Amino acid sequence: VQLQASGGGLVQAGGSLRLSCVASGGTLGTYGMGWFRQAPGKEREFVAAISWSGGATYYADFMKGRFSISRDNAKNTVYLQMNSLKPEDTAVYYCAATADKYGTTLSSLYGYWGQGTQVTVSS
Repeated sequence: VQLQASGGGLVQAGGSLRLSCVASGGTLGTYGMGWFRQAPGKEREFVAAISWSGGATYYADFMKGRFSISRDNAKNTVYLQMNSLKPEDTAVYYCAATADKYGTTLSSLYGYWGQGTQVTVSS
């Protein structure tokens, strides 16, 4: 399965963005999905994950209710709604798929990765 992330851009602090991740070459319906991010000079870190059905979601502590992950299996798409963005949210955001259909916070368990989309938050 190939993943294509989009929706990044430049936004002012306090603004919102919605990232999308579309799958091709397969169906997302049996995969757990996750979003990760990597800022310059930092390790890739977990952002959010969602189970195959959307019934379970997981978030990094720094989210504090600002981000929301969702999915539409009919459209083979996963979303990350990001609100109240802060300059420290600036990073390349990656979507990923895991055979663990319940989703996981562990990047090592994700076998498929998108190319990333840049999010830049200005102060």
